[in-house]
Amino acid sequence: MSEHIKRPDTLEETIVHALKSLIYAAVLCAATAHAQGPAWPAKPLTWIVPFTAGGATDVMARDIAEKVSRQLGQQIVIENVGGAGGTIGAARAARSPADGYTFLVGHLGYMGAAPALYPQLPYDPVKDFDAVFRFPDTPMVLVVNTASPYRNAGDLIDAARRHPGKLNLGNAGVGSTSHLVAALFAQKAGAQFTQVPYRGIPPAITDLMGGAVDAVFDQSNTALGNVSGGRLRAIAVTSAASMPQYPGAEPLSRQFPGFEAATWYGLYAPRGSPPAALQGLYQAYARALADPQWRARMAENGIRLLDDGQYAPGAFAAHTRNEVAKWRQVIADAGIRLK
Repeated sequence: MSEHIKRPDTLEETIVHALKSLIYAAVLCAATAHAQGPAWPAKPLTWIVPFTAGGATDVMARDIAEKVSRQLGQQIVIENVGGAGGTIGAARAARSPADGYTFLVGHLGYMGAAPALYPQLPYDPVKDFDAVFRFPDTPMVLVVNTASPYRNAGDLIDAARRHPGKLNLGNAGVGSTSHLVAALFAQKAGAQFTQVPYRGIPPAITDLMGGAVDAVFDQSNTALGNVSGGRLRAIAVTSAASMPQYPGAEPLSRQFPGFEAATWYGLYAPRGSPPAALQGLYQAYARALADPQWRARMAENGIRLLDDGQYAPGAFAAHTRNEVAKWRQVIADAGIRLK
């Protein structure tokens, strides 16, 4: 015997039955949405930049944030938290809620070199953060005065070997990228230079033009104007391959296989942030990075574009681990200490 199902007998009962079904479906959908939470991103994101506004890291972060924001359809707020070489802002980011709305714009200094420079660092760049994506970076360019007798890195190295400690390398301050790369260069070259720290790269470049120091490692984006304007001469780059913006400068890797260094940047999240948020951000960034006009503008400004796979979270996490180990060894060998 088939089961008897009572059906509505009147039009009014049919309408009531339909309305009950709709209400039930709406309640079910609402409950499901509440359990899953609102779609990400449901509010503006915050990117912490551990330097004051207007510097190289801040400018690059704002440029990338603006492009990613368009792809997300949500605002990205840059919060500048300066101090202690970027470590104050990084520590703040590490303590922030891992909710997918607060991120750190990372940099070689406080995410690569800091563990070796600060014995009591209040965060671990590897253990306390999830890598989201890597930015294009800026290799270093070895520049000299246009009147300098050194036409290439070999000339500079030969002179330093003949006269240990007599040649001066200016840098942006103890523990700065330019200082660390200069230390690595001296170690690879087996030559002794005198490191001259300044308060930032501009005064070092001013003294280089005036002849007070013999050479400086400057970032590829900030050196470009002085080199193209004929005020300085580029004699080497620290990228593994030649840079078209510096046609006369050979990569140091040709003399020292494996030599590579750059001021690198990238986005991190507090450890344990929602995977959906991290993946959503990376996908938005990948779409933005596909813009050929944006890529061309970065290249024209001396910024190095990477292979596509190098931007990805896994590759960036591995890069961070490798950089922490690399600079720990360089700093130890050079005996670099912060006062």
